[in-house]
Amino acid sequence: MANENCDFPFAKSPWGRCMGSECGPGGSQSRAVWCAHSEGWTTLHTNCDQAERPDNQQSCFRVCDWHKELYDWQLGAWNQCVPVMRSARVQRPTTCTQGEEGIQTREVGCVQKAKGEPAEDAICEYFEPKPRLEQACLIPCPQDCVVSEFSPWTPCSKTCGIGLQNRIRFVLAPPLFGGAACPNLTEFQTCQLGPCQGEESLYSLRVGPWGPCTVPLSKHVLLHLSGYIEYIAVFVFMFYSLCSQETLPVTFQACVITKDCDVTEWSEWSACTKECYDPTSPKAVWTRTRKVTQFPVGGGIDCPELEEKEPCTPQSDVVPPCITYSWKTTEWTECKVDMLLSQQDRRRGNHTGMCGGGTQTREVYCVQASTDTPSNLTLRPVDSKLCLGIPPNTTQLCHISCPVDCEVSSWRTWGPCTYENCQDQVAKKGFKLRKRRIINEPTGGTGNCPHLVEAIPCEDPSCYDWLVVKLEDCIPDNEEKCGPGIQIPQVQCVNSDGEHVDRQLCQDAILPMPFICEVPCPKDCALSPWSSWSLCSHTCSGKNTEGKQTRTRSILAYNAGEGGVQCPNISALQEVRRCNDHPCTVYHWQTGPWGQCIEDSFIPSTNTSVGRTRGDDVSCSVGMQTRKVICVRVNVGQVPPKKCPESVRPDTVRPCLLPCKRDCIVTPYSDWSPCPSTCQTGGNTKKKQYRKRLIIQLPANGGQDCPEVLTQERDCETPSVCEGYRWKTHKWRRCQLVPWSVREGSPGNQELCGLGLQVRAVSCRKQDGGQADIEACLKFASSMPSLTQPCQVPCQEDCQLSSWSKFSSCTADCVGVRTRKRMLVGRSRKHDQCKNNQLYPLSETQYCPCNKYNAQPVGNWSDCILSEGGRMEGQLGMKIQGDIKECGQGYRYQAMVCYDQDNRIVETSRCNSHGYIEEACIIPCPSDCKLSEWSNWSRCSKSCGSGVKVRSKWLREKPYNGGRPCPKLDHVNQVYEVVPCLSDCGQYVWVAEPWSVWKVSNVDLNDNCGEGVQTRNVKCMLNTIDGPSEQVEDYLCDPEEMPLGARKSHLPCPEDCVLSDWGSFFFFLNLTLFLTCSTATPVMLTFYCVSSEWSTCQLSDKAVCGNGFKTRMLDCVRSDGKSVDLVFCKEVRCLRKWQMNASCVVECPVNCQLSDWSPWSGCSHTCGLAGKLWRRRTVIQAPQGDGRPCPSQMEQWKPCLVKPCYRWRYSAWSECKSEGARCGEGLRFRNVSCFVSDGSGRQDGSAVDDELCGDLEPSVEGNTQIVLQEPCTVPCPGECYLTDWTVWSSCQLSCINGADLGFGSVQVRSRAVVAQDPENLLQCPEQELEARPCTDGECFDYKWKSGPWRGSSRHVWCERSDGLNVTGGCLTTAKPKADRSCNPPCTKPQSLCTEAGVCGCEDGYTEVMTSDGLLDQCTVIPVLEIPTAGDNKADVKTIRGFNPTQPAASSPGRAGRTWFLQPFGPGNRAISVRSIRNENIFKQEAHYVNDKHYNNHHYKPFRVIQSINRASYK
Repeated sequence: MANENCDFPFAKSPWGRCMGSECGPGGSQSRAVWCAHSEGWTTLHTNCDQAERPDNQQSCFRVCDWHKELYDWQLGAWNQCVPVMRSARVQRPTTCTQGEEGIQTREVGCVQKAKGEPAEDAICEYFEPKPRLEQACLIPCPQDCVVSEFSPWTPCSKTCGIGLQNRIRFVLAPPLFGGAACPNLTEFQTCQLGPCQGEESLYSLRVGPWGPCTVPLSKHVLLHLSGYIEYIAVFVFMFYSLCSQETLPVTFQACVITKDCDVTEWSEWSACTKECYDPTSPKAVWTRTRKVTQFPVGGGIDCPELEEKEPCTPQSDVVPPCITYSWKTTEWTECKVDMLLSQQDRRRGNHTGMCGGGTQTREVYCVQASTDTPSNLTLRPVDSKLCLGIPPNTTQLCHISCPVDCEVSSWRTWGPCTYENCQDQVAKKGFKLRKRRIINEPTGGTGNCPHLVEAIPCEDPSCYDWLVVKLEDCIPDNEEKCGPGIQIPQVQCVNSDGEHVDRQLCQDAILPMPFICEVPCPKDCALSPWSSWSLCSHTCSGKNTEGKQTRTRSILAYNAGEGGVQCPNISALQEVRRCNDHPCTVYHWQTGPWGQCIEDSFIPSTNTSVGRTRGDDVSCSVGMQTRKVICVRVNVGQVPPKKCPESVRPDTVRPCLLPCKRDCIVTPYSDWSPCPSTCQTGGNTKKKQYRKRLIIQLPANGGQDCPEVLTQERDCETPSVCEGYRWKTHKWRRCQLVPWSVREGSPGNQELCGLGLQVRAVSCRKQDGGQADIEACLKFASSMPSLTQPCQVPCQEDCQLSSWSKFSSCTADCVGVRTRKRMLVGRSRKHDQCKNNQLYPLSETQYCPCNKYNAQPVGNWSDCILSEGGRMEGQLGMKIQGDIKECGQGYRYQAMVCYDQDNRIVETSRCNSHGYIEEACIIPCPSDCKLSEWSNWSRCSKSCGSGVKVRSKWLREKPYNGGRPCPKLDHVNQVYEVVPCLSDCGQYVWVAEPWSVWKVSNVDLNDNCGEGVQTRNVKCMLNTIDGPSEQVEDYLCDPEEMPLGARKSHLPCPEDCVLSDWGSFFFFLNLTLFLTCSTATPVMLTFYCVSSEWSTCQLSDKAVCGNGFKTRMLDCVRSDGKSVDLVFCKEVRCLRKWQMNASCVVECPVNCQLSDWSPWSGCSHTCGLAGKLWRRRTVIQAPQGDGRPCPSQMEQWKPCLVKPCYRWRYSAWSECKSEGARCGEGLRFRNVSCFVSDGSGRQDGSAVDDELCGDLEPSVEGNTQIVLQEPCTVPCPGECYLTDWTVWSSCQLSCINGADLGFGSVQVRSRAVVAQDPENLLQCPEQELEARPCTDGECFDYKWKSGPWRGSSRHVWCERSDGLNVTGGCLTTAKPKADRSCNPPCTKPQSLCTEAGVCGCEDGYTEVMTSDGLLDQCTVIPVLEIPTAGDNKADVKTIRGFNPTQPAASSPGRAGRTWFLQPFGPGNRAISVRSIRNENIFKQEAHYVNDKHYNNHHYKPFRVIQSINRASYK
């Protein structure tokens, strides 16, 4: 069974998410466990060994969001970089250049922050991924130690006998990354100035270090801090006589017993409570403290932390909620539209008619809020720094709806004369009316439209009349076939509006009589029917105008001989009748604008002042509006109302909705700003405090106005005291010495005097002087003052002097002298040695100081800054509406520095200077792109159907100084707008006059029949509502529709059938048009709709951006491609399928909007020349579209007031002195002095009176521990000792070829060994080296340098890139040779050892070599005078000898003209030839020439070869 279970192990999934109701360790997580075969397939649980079943559930730590504050990843340090395993094929380079790739690892674990205890990684992984455990690294190349050159040799250590001389060098760069260690820093050589005359002194009195401080064992009681210390003697007292010393050193001195800081045990943990509940941070904190029982004295260990805090979980859930802060906003301001105009345009402020897209702003402020605060409560603003979230936007885009103008149709024709009221026909007065309709509703209703009805008084009105619809065919009288007859009219009853009504309503109207007509008989003149009456030529009749209508007919056939009716004259072919004979007295009702909506007293009203967003169309009651209505006669003016028809009189009163009143709402006043503390440095502390309130809702619709005062200020009542603590020092106590009982009998102690110690008490005080716990000063105050100091008890023989008095006053600067005095004190007045004025002067005299000051500017000019008033108006500048961009005249500043006569910087007030130079400057105002106004629209590109029309703007001025950019322009700097247009196909019509009389061209003219010709005039006319009005150019009419101006036809003869002219074409419902031609088959034409392209987005005339609409036009196109009137496409119903209008948006040009300038920052430097004040602003609204871009200057600076930089600085250490002995352990001292500098770091500074540093905390280079003395060692004669530490070297970066390797920078110091006696060299200590990291390191390169050869050697050294000669740093493999000794040596005359290590010849000589390659002899080279490269004359002029023993006479132009002599051995085989000149070796290729004597080693005469062109030799 066991074997079977081995094939069925349990499989398990990863642990699931930790679940639980509470945060922390109480959670649980589960996983799936199942039985699986070893091959992977799942099987029953019974097949697996149940004893080995893993758990499917375990406890876990449930992580919550607030655990992020308790747990974090702890990152260990990276381990050493280990080389990456190389492939066997990849060889390690012999010379390291860039370093070697490697890998380094580290430990990473999740820990609890407070205690540092490890936790599960899953807790930290809940918040952020686990940091990487390994990374690639670089193992740099080894860098050897670099040392300086040796110093000169020191003087001999002994004046007689054998001594030592030393020379030392110091370390410039430590060995890094396994580089070579530093060489010896010291070199020794023996010296002897002369033999000693007597016995050499072999002994010196030496003192050792002071022993530990112990309490005296005598009965005398000292201060509890004091003890005594004793020298550790080197020589036993009995050997003092061997040292030639008169007095012995003191072996006891007072001291301070070292005591470490001692503290009490920790107190109990405080209660785990929270001041308030914050759901985002549910943890609480408890604390515990301890107190100081013993201060550290005598260099004891400092005190540890006195307070400890840890997070905890509160036991009680009853915790008040924390104070929270949130952002609030005022309401948005009115929407403002910014046009594309420059801000210099003063008309820009008039935005009353602007519409479209714009921007609106609001203020954001911070308030204290809580969950139970009512939403409608107005809260007090607080400091914005208390709100931590992102503040809401202060600007947003908005849209002002553009007004829509009323659009009306053309006037209809005048109607018949009708009663004003058909229900009341008593009055005989009537009116003729004409009307028009509204095509586009205007903004604000139809009340803003022009009048829609005009009336003309008339007589004999009637409400109904008969309308002739059609005339029947002419019926001859007496049932004849021809001759005179009548036409019966078909009529319809219509009302005054032309609408068909019941025929009964026309019973009182006169029925039209039949029309007389005539059917021509054979042989009669045949005439065509009368045409329709033309439109009336005038709409009314007056003295100078009369309306007329015409109609015409034409002759179809002439009469045929006797018995036929003659054709009428031409004048009888046209009839004229009067029309519109009513007078031109037109009346209409004229309306004024609607008045303000006022409250109707009969309707109750309500009011509310609840804040609403602008644009809410909320009404509170119904009111009424009135307007004025008058009767107006056209071109005359107002007339009595009875002149106008009362039935169409417009309303004068209408109801309206009254908007709600809105009162102004302001926040309560904020808290008073804090009064400045008196402890602030500088004299610019404010003495007032302020508070403000904000308008969060503006009044509207007659609501209560806002208060005028929004800010208040008041004087600060009393100066506040700075919170803080300070140390208070008490009086020094009496100087304490080691008791005489202890010192008695010890060498060097004669009386109760000498060096001692004194102590003082130190307490902690508040800034106001009140007492405080010591722990408060240890935590908040500066370092604790010293409790002890050395003191001196004068001995009987010592000279005691009082302190110097102050110098006497000077009457004037640079005039006279001043003195100060002191006096002898006590017994010193009786001692003669104290009266020596040379040793103890009692007065000092010095010239009066000559205080001369010089002021001069320093640094650059500041930015140009507008006056703090800011938004300058008028000629000096203006604030652009909606922006914070300012321009105009400002001022720039340059700091002034004041120096005294010693070129030391002093306060600027000494130079009577305000500290600045001020100069006017100009911030140029931005000028926007300027375009012209829109041109007029062009004529529609097509006279019939849809086309396009265009208008344009052109560039007038380009933008500059950050103005708004231009829209995209074409190559001629224009921008176009194209919209579709639709030309009425009946806008221009052809008008044909009547046909002329037939002109028969053949047959018998008497018969007036046969072939003939007719002509007529055809003109293109503008078609108006009153018919064709004026003749226009023919190209505006459709040429295809032009009627014929002449026609040939057959004039009917007697007995011929006479036909009238063709009528108009008629159409079938399927809109198929059949055209018939005499020579072709019928053509079927169809119609269809075609749309134009969408227009550009069209805005209102007063809008510059925002919501608009785009349009397109429909064109009715015939199947032959011709555009026709839309009426042809109506039956196809394609007009309904097309959307002709669509909404669109033109992006609004939003200008960049900036915040106000922040207050000026504090000075970047507390003193010196480089201090600057900064202020900054931020972008509130980024520019969009063609808006004005943001300026590049988002911050400004101006110089601070130049102040001297005072600092404490150490003097150099004094020489080490071993008191009372020649050598041994001693002390060295230094002082701390006040120095002044300009803070630039380019000068060390100058010493000044210590009083000027009185306000500074005692510290040197940031270290508050002032050390004025330190132990040192005075070497005894013959001892070997270490020098003092060198100064820290310059900071050096680890780099290669100027590239930083990323290993940081390092600097180093060293101590070298100095020996005085050859016998003690083996006892010398080891030299010492210290290195430390630094910042801002410099990258140095090292290169080998070499000097000229001097014989067989030359000087070779390593040079750093800053010019310093060093040892180390250069690659030893690349070191040039410094020695060129030849073996065997060069003994031939004029021979020398060359750099290649073989013998050669001096300059002016050439080598003659033996067959085995050795120098045989040096031979003089003859020199020819040859032309230079630019000489075109003969190649060789003369030959003259050259004396090689006189190199000074050699021509300076020998370069490139040296002659080489090439000897030939036996067999004419050339022997190796060299020529050495200017220490450069040129190897010439051998020339091979047949020579039968070559094997006999004979030489032939030299063959001369010129070496100007060496490349030509083969």
